[in-house]
Amino acid sequence: MALDIWLLFSVILGITILMVLILFFKIQAFLSLLIASITVGLMAGLDPDQMIHSIQNGMGSTLGFVATVVGLGALFGAVLEHSGGAQALAKFLLSKFGEQNAHWALVLTGFFVAIPVFFDVAFIILVPLVYALQRKTGKSLLLFGLPLLAGLAITHSFIPPTPGPVAVADIIKADLGWVILVGLIAGIPTAFVVAPIFSKWIAGKIHIQVPAYAENVEAPVSDPPSVFSIACIISTPLLLILTNTVFNSPLGNILGLGHEVHSLFALVGHPFTALIVANLIAWYVLGIRRGHSRQELGKITGKSLAPAGVIILLTGAGGVFKQVLIDTKAGTMLAEQMNGLGLSPLIFAFLVAAVVRMLQGSATVAMITAAGLTAPILGPETSDWTKALLVIAIASGATILSHVNDSGFWLVNRYFGLTELQTIRSWSAMTTIVSISGFLIVLLLSWF
Repeated sequence: MALDIWLLFSVILGITILMVLILFFKIQAFLSLLIASITVGLMAGLDPDQMIHSIQNGMGSTLGFVATVVGLGALFGAVLEHSGGAQALAKFLLSKFGEQNAHWALVLTGFFVAIPVFFDVAFIILVPLVYALQRKTGKSLLLFGLPLLAGLAITHSFIPPTPGPVAVADIIKADLGWVILVGLIAGIPTAFVVAPIFSKWIAGKIHIQVPAYAENVEAPVSDPPSVFSIACIISTPLLLILTNTVFNSPLGNILGLGHEVHSLFALVGHPFTALIVANLIAWYVLGIRRGHSRQELGKITGKSLAPAGVIILLTGAGGVFKQVLIDTKAGTMLAEQMNGLGLSPLIFAFLVAAVVRMLQGSATVAMITAAGLTAPILGPETSDWTKALLVIAIASGATILSHVNDSGFWLVNRYFGLTELQTIRSWSAMTTIVSISGFLIVLLLSWF
């Protein structure tokens, strides 16, 4: 009993140190996670040699997968962004849905564009369309802006190969195909609740026009690619990954597919191969065929790896934190404590992610911290379906209540010309609705 209390105290102290280092001392989250991990390990009884081994093992086992997927995803998104494909997709959907239903078009645009493109980049390249709609209709900017943000935020948190769910899936060893499936099931209804209902309601309360300083926003690409090519390129990696998951599930056995077919789709449908295929298609269709030189494409894709590098290192540090909890048996102790309290791993994962998110702002840090705490409590009998639900539960918790300590809060505040209070009433409220809606759907799915 005394050992359990000391282990629990070590974990709580480690998380407290993590929060203090990030919030008070403003130390980068990568370094803060490593310091917190070492604190927990040494307090829980690991000797220095064991501690170093835990760091190496946790970092290496995590980055072997995540670094490859995040890197390939960043390259893919950079080519799509430069081509103007995101703007082309948005304009196509707007033309089909019409001005009165523009919010549906924008939520769909955000939902699909954020698959290959980072949240903040996708928002910046699409916000001119939101401005144009506000100027044309005279309605509140929030009526058009919030649906776009809802689609972007949900995909960014729920749908691989975006970095957050990829990192969490790797830490808790969830199959990405199942995560994509659960993310779509949870994300689509959530997006379509937020877009038509909340955006209309809050737009009636807060009337915002395009801010005067918004004239310097980057202009649309003059000759964007076709919408069909963009849709095919974005859907390629998702379809390959999902096909592999289906063919290697019990349904694949029912279909009577041979070993060779299983092996082929295991290769082609692996996230590595799927993203390589998508990159090659994008490189040719959106680059070479449209007149871009190989040198130009090299510069475009090279720049994209800088933000990816930060996410990769942060994820590696999250892997270290997870490994320390496993090596010190703190994870086993947490599982026993949860069983004693009758607390579901889904609820535990959501609450941890939500608390860390609200305290320090970064959704990525919240996801990785929650995944590190959740992974050690999962037994070998945990199904792929349950692990996928856990990934989305963590993603839901890490989306909650974006406020003044989150860079996304200030991005929305600046581009929409809102006051801090207006940003809280609109953007912060929307992220909370997304979080709770996503988690409720996860709880409903857990009954099946």
